[in-house]
Amino acid sequence: MAKNTTLRRREGFDGQKLIVLPKKIITNFLSKDPVTKQIYITDIGYYPKAQHHYAERPNGINQNIIIYCTEGYGWLEINKKKVEVSPSQFIAIPANTPHKYAANMDKPWTIYWIHFKGETATFIIDLILKNSENYKPYLSYNEDRIKLFEDICYNLEKGYSGDTLRYVNMIFSHFLSSLIYEDKFNHLEDNIENDVVEKTINFMQDNINKVLRLDDLSGFAKLSTSHFSAIFRTKTGYAPIEYFNQLKVQKACQYISFTTMSIKNIAISLGIEDQYYFSRMFTKLMGSSPNEYRKKIRADGKG
Repeated sequence: MAKNTTLRRREGFDGQKLIVLPKKIITNFLSKDPVTKQIYITDIGYYPKAQHHYAERPNGINQNIIIYCTEGYGWLEINKKKVEVSPSQFIAIPANTPHKYAANMDKPWTIYWIHFKGETATFIIDLILKNSENYKPYLSYNEDRIKLFEDICYNLEKGYSGDTLRYVNMIFSHFLSSLIYEDKFNHLEDNIENDVVEKTINFMQDNINKVLRLDDLSGFAKLSTSHFSAIFRTKTGYAPIEYFNQLKVQKACQYISFTTMSIKNIAISLGIEDQYYFSRMFTKLMGSSPNEYRKKIRADGKG
């Protein structure tokens, strides 16, 4: 238990899970191993119907905390702000941040919780909080996410071999990605902007052998060119045509790897008549020309 930490309900909760990684394991392996030192779990647990659960840490702790509420209610007080926590919400608490939280007395929460550290931990917790509201982002229930959590616990309960520690923390990275990029994890279809972008990408893939201009893409999306471009760049990080060209190069890599088609015919099959323009586009993205890439693939035996 961290110094200056007040925790209640010492007798535990029916059906609970609690795993605290030994300090020796953290010091000698997790914080040094090239895989795990980036981000790793220090404590993990599951508290069902956690009546009287309460924690108060006036100085915070040197770990980041995530608490995911699936049932019942609770509250968090952080940075002099108190927020209520409901089902399908999770709270993210940065390391060294004073806080306290508790289960609702009448309808106590059921929570999955994790403490974590690592070289990228601060960046990750900031990324989680970036688009959140009052430290309690909404998170729809997903059985696959819970299975990731359970797989981590199951394997940690078997001990702390190097392979186990790498495996569970790789799973933890996937678990974190499900919090940050929930739309991708859940394949949500009810968000109009996500739907427009995903449908447009599918349209690009279906027309990979054609020349598509920005007007064609925005027309397909039924949006103005400027609005469509803004949405697409926000969701993908790239302009639409740049993204389309990346897909063309991705397809070109497949043709180069799996066929004996000439570079000229590959370019034509992708709707690019100018072989030299295609080669420049390919080289800019892949770092080598199509012919150099083919030689490297054959030499390396990719796959």
